Amino acid sequence: MPLDENAIRQYKPRHKILDGRIILITGAGDGIGRALSIACAQQGATIILLGKTIKKLEAVYDEIESQAGPTPAIYPMNLEGAQPQDYADLVDNIEGEFGRLDGLVNNAGWIGALTPFKHYDLELWAKVLTVNLHAPFLLTRACLPLLELGDDPTIIFSTHHCQRAYWGGYGIAKAGQKGMLDILSAEYDSESNYPIRVNGIDTGPVITRERRAHYPGEPLDAHPLPEEVVGPYLFFLGPESLGISGVDFEVQPERL
Repeated sequence: MPLDENAIRQYKPRHKILDGRIILITGAGDGIGRALSIACAQQGATIILLGKTIKKLEAVYDEIESQAGPTPAIYPMNLEGAQPQDYADLVDNIEGEFGRLDGLVNNAGWIGALTPFKHYDLELWAKVLTVNLHAPFLLTRACLPLLELGDDPTIIFSTHHCQRAYWGGYGIAKAGQKGMLDILSAEYDSESNYPIRVNGIDTGPVITRERRAHYPGEPLDAHPLPEEVVGPYLFFLGPESLGISGVDFEVQPERL
């Protein structure tokens, strides 16, 4: 059955559709990650807030607590410098505290700079590829055993169709994320021993700190706020998308 794309874009979840689920969200201190963490908690999920700035994570924690959501967990990690052992330690902590993982949202991202290819700085290349491709690979690989323990586990990538001039390492890393999505969804399809739904969401332009840093002249109302684009994430994380995998969903296809 084809997806009702307009219904997904306008999705409003039933009350507590994520009740009891354990969901890890990267980049949870700001932008889409922050908005999604709060929205998931409102739907009953226990959120593991992963980000590099403790103060921002604490602010999200406090907001979830003020709304009487399930007590979240804070896990500070700088993806630029994290090593394989750091991901193993994260998984050990999640297993010890929760015993499983029901959702993983690879949302953290860093553009770096919009630069012509021939002038692209090599050190910047390494950092951008680490944050946007290497880190999601290491995190997802480390979390797979915990996801396999869930009843309806889900992985979501915050994708970005930006393979065009000047997007350099970020555009290449996002193309790699799409490849990761395709490979994982094929390996963890409904016929496998441990089915995991794997999907992507490209929100299109959203008013975030990162967006304003690269497009400082844009009006503040030129694009949606993060809170306005989290509906599709809730749909793909929740039970109403059961059986749907391998989709890279575009929230604003006309504005990509």
